[in-house]
Amino acid sequence: MDKLRRVLSGDEPTPEEESSIITQINDMSTLSWSTRIKGFIICFALGILLSLLGSVALFLHRGIVVFAVFYTLGNVISMASTCFLMGPFKQIKKMFAETRLIATIVVLVMMVLTFIAAIVWKKAGLTLIFIIIQSLAMTWYSLSYIPYARDAVKKSLSAILEV
Repeated sequence: MDKLRRVLSGDEPTPEEESSIITQINDMSTLSWSTRIKGFIICFALGILLSLLGSVALFLHRGIVVFAVFYTLGNVISMASTCFLMGPFKQIKKMFAETRLIATIVVLVMMVLTFIAAIVWKKAGLTLIFIIIQSLAMTWYSLSYIPYARDAVKKSLSAILEV
């Protein structure tokens, strides 16, 4: 009760209290494993569906803006789907871990630039370049979760480029 009074009165909690508050909130909002899997599958499928709808819209001549918005929203939702598996705090920590930091920043910056290029600047070529970089960065980011996958890709590419 004292913690609640301090929070409501505006007093700053101690670091121990703050971590325990986060732990309490996390404990109250934990989902069962089957619910997490269902949430992941639904979000991931929705993300893929939006990306595919964006691609279909591009081929139906609906414009680069529609494509960019659907494709990028699909990537955002697909990326967020993993929050169901490990929780949002752990996901954010992993996203900004040293091994993924550059890939995460590039993905997020390219998502923002894709929206800006498509909606504000209305530059189809630039939007397409940002989407390509976004896709490559998302692939590199995804490979970071598979042990030794990045090393295998690097070795494969270097072998191809040496030929």
